[in-house]
Amino acid sequence: MTLLLARLQAMPDRSSQDDPLFPPGGRVPMLAHGSVYLRAAERSDIPTFVRWYTDLRTTQTLLMSSPMGHAAEERWFDQMLDAHGKDRWFFVICRREDDRAVGGIDLHEVNLRSGSASLGIAIGDPADTGRGYGSDALLSLLGFGFGQLRLERIELDVYDFNDRARRVYERVGFAHEGTLRRALFRDGAFHDVHRMAILRDEWAARAEPEAGR
Repeated sequence: MTLLLARLQAMPDRSSQDDPLFPPGGRVPMLAHGSVYLRAAERSDIPTFVRWYTDLRTTQTLLMSSPMGHAAEERWFDQMLDAHGKDRWFFVICRREDDRAVGGIDLHEVNLRSGSASLGIAIGDPADTGRGYGSDALLSLLGFGFGQLRLERIELDVYDFNDRARRVYERVGFAHEGTLRRALFRDGAFHDVHRMAILRDEWAARAEPEAGR
């Protein structure tokens, strides 16, 4: 287990506490930006994941074609935990104001030799979309990938019917690199998949003005 994972998993159980874990002027989260912070996933998160990933409103923009139950999530969790800190980093997105989990975000297929990784993100409850949580989580994870893992390139795929997500990715600095034509079959039709990426120097150029505010 990596030192980072051990520290994040050592966070106390929030079920019996009313105050946020990282209140303004108090403790500082290791990975955070704006309204959210990122923490390691806990086994106690599994029921939340099952609730999120059996809702068509959430899964229609993910690479999922059938519901995932508790047993499958348990297996996924164990596999994720084994890979965490090696070729994958998975985090739960939490609101800073009350610690409530609102989604998940990860770097996978991490290749430290070539300095590349793929990124995935999902906001779990549709009611939490459009509130800036995704943008803040992306900026936090990009800071981790480029600033701590020394990556050179982070890429992601977005489906052609997910225009809202594409605009979010563009807003935080991802550029469209190409289109995988009819690469996804969903609901009886083939759809294009757009490849987007951001490079270290592009991230640094955007991060410097923000750091100076």
